[in-house]
Amino acid sequence: MKIGSLWTALVIAAVLVALYGANALLLTLLHLRHRTDRPTQPTEPEEWPVVTVQLPVYNELYVLKRLIDAVAALDYPRDQLQIQVLDDSTDETTRLAQARVARFQERGFDIELLHRQDRQGFKAGALARGLETARGEFVAIFDADFVPKPDFLKRTVPHLVAAPDLGFVQARWGYLNADYSTLTRAQTLALDGHFVVEHLGRNRSGLLMNFNGTAGVWRRDTIASAGGWQSDTLTEDVDLSFRAQLASWKALYLPEVETPAELPPHMAAFKRQQERWATGAAQCLAKLAGSLWRGKPYPGSHPRAGATPHLTWPMRIEGLLHLSVWIAYPMSLVFLLMTLPMLLGHVPLTFNLTVFWLVALGPMVAYAISQRYLYPDWKRRMVYMPVMAMVGTGMALSNTVSIAQGLLGRGLPFRRTPKFQIERRSDRWVGRRYVLPFQWITLGELVLAGYALATTVVALVLGNYLAVPFLLLYAGGYG
Repeated sequence: MKIGSLWTALVIAAVLVALYGANALLLTLLHLRHRTDRPTQPTEPEEWPVVTVQLPVYNELYVLKRLIDAVAALDYPRDQLQIQVLDDSTDETTRLAQARVARFQERGFDIELLHRQDRQGFKAGALARGLETARGEFVAIFDADFVPKPDFLKRTVPHLVAAPDLGFVQARWGYLNADYSTLTRAQTLALDGHFVVEHLGRNRSGLLMNFNGTAGVWRRDTIASAGGWQSDTLTEDVDLSFRAQLASWKALYLPEVETPAELPPHMAAFKRQQERWATGAAQCLAKLAGSLWRGKPYPGSHPRAGATPHLTWPMRIEGLLHLSVWIAYPMSLVFLLMTLPMLLGHVPLTFNLTVFWLVALGPMVAYAISQRYLYPDWKRRMVYMPVMAMVGTGMALSNTVSIAQGLLGRGLPFRRTPKFQIERRSDRWVGRRYVLPFQWITLGELVLAGYALATTVVALVLGNYLAVPFLLLYAGGYG
């Protein structure tokens, strides 16, 4: 490849990475501007509406009991609460679910088990199936690894009752096993950055925000208005929430309502989760980009009654950046692969590396701000920042493959993130069912770690010391 082509490719990669880093900085500024803005908690309704709680599960031997027990403990009028266990399992989980459901039925709960044999449409299909027999005006959703607090519904449902144009409410994720390992600590940094800085900055500024698939409550009419649950992406939550807002429904984020969840305790499980999210985001981008750009409802949905759909250009552009943010991963990979030939060709890297490091500040600042917002011991938590940087960098290859599959593939399987009921440091996942086998892409990551180290040596020999920290970050991440 000619030097000019290398330079062009590297500049394009740097500019794209810079764009997403700049967006992270923008969201951080929006968070700082609105961090004290909190919606007033509405008064309790005179009569609580019927709420259906949906629990989509698939092969969850270790956490099913914990989930059902937590939902049954919700502080909500018993006669106004319906619980649906939407079970697509192919193992003993179904038997355990039957026993647990029967126990609570005997205690007077309106709880049912809906077991499907074909798993058609995956999670979206299960949720849609549940709606066929749901009697709730509002629908709360919890994945198997979540443990809602008893006051969850009483802190979220009043907002939906008080605002007829509010389509869904999203709560903040908490963590059952944040202290389990260095990996889980690093994950909390990334998730806090998303939930504290990005969600709050977007929602309080009137920008589009996504539903996170769990720990939230939907208005049933909103789901129907937006075209229902659809299974043509692996992130049905992002898909529906964007279609709903395109149809003029509003969203509300409540950071003060925390719902604890179990973080993936080992790298293979974490990578699977990230790969699914990357694939689904690419699919949503391909599906919704046209409607976002035009600011029009997605075909098959219809605007909220009495509303005229209108998305401002800031809402459209940030929405597109939101859905395409995962593209920073393949650009990061291009950046690494191009560095060695650029070094050997004696092409200056100062501009590109400066852009890279300046942009890397965007997510890092967001992570730091989120820790300062949530935790009194936020300074101590900063020691995990380098680990988070390496973990994020090391995801570039697997996420690049996932993005390509999302853009090019059809009918991709929904591969669940395994859960093991890991809550204490003494808990162990090794040797348990659902542990993921060796992934061949790991060999590619090891090759990239070696490539980054070799490039580091070349940079040192040529005296290009600015590139060394960046290259070591790649080597550590892939390693």
